[in-house]
Amino acid sequence: MKVVILAGGIGSRISEESIMRPKPLIEVGAMPIIWHIMKLYSHYGLNDFVICCGYKGHLIKEFFFNYSLYTTDVTINVNKNELIVHKKRTESWKVTLVNTGEFTPTGGRIKIIKDYVDDLFCLTYGDGLSSINISDLINFHKNNKKIATVSAVRPPARFGALNIKGDSVINFQEKPIGDGGRINGGYFVLSNKIFDYIKNNNTIWEKEPLENLAKDNQLAAYKFDEFWYAMDTLRDKNHLESLWLSKKAPWKVWSED
Repeated sequence: MKVVILAGGIGSRISEESIMRPKPLIEVGAMPIIWHIMKLYSHYGLNDFVICCGYKGHLIKEFFFNYSLYTTDVTINVNKNELIVHKKRTESWKVTLVNTGEFTPTGGRIKIIKDYVDDLFCLTYGDGLSSINISDLINFHKNNKKIATVSAVRPPARFGALNIKGDSVINFQEKPIGDGGRINGGYFVLSNKIFDYIKNNNTIWEKEPLENLAKDNQLAAYKFDEFWYAMDTLRDKNHLESLWLSKKAPWKVWSED
């Protein structure tokens, strides 16, 4: 099964980083956030990726073109222009990189990659990390027999929560789970019938397609209450970085090579 990753947006809310590179290449623990997402899927046996490029997409292409070099021990004979590979550490990934336009909405990007996917495929955004069990998500989708399944998550609160007794704070929680309803967590499983719901390249995936799928009772919700976090701002990036450096990153379900 193929995994489609939406990686073409400008990322204006984290412009401190995205002015130089596309948002999916912003690093968490010295590796781009898209790498973390791909490692999650790879852990569950999904290694065939279709990446929807847009803003500064050439940098994403360059990253994967040079990925083996970045992760491998080599000797370079400068005089002979010769490269000797000593130890290869790369994953068994196949990565298709598709230029879907710098300003194309999410639905349009999905429509453009129609010919690169099969009858059933996964879809996610290039900026959200989770500990979600991809195998369980796929099985849930197959059992429900609907066109689309969306992960329904509870977002963390934007600010720390205070538990107060009298005039004293008895508990402080930096990133508690929000008290509101569930939101679109971005980890989808889709039938290729969803292309019937995307009119054209100007379609926003989160509007008409998902709304109409819900009206037609063709959108299943996989409820997930464990770790999920989207990197929208520099503060979010720093929070994910601190989790990684503390070796307490909940999304790191894979083992070291």
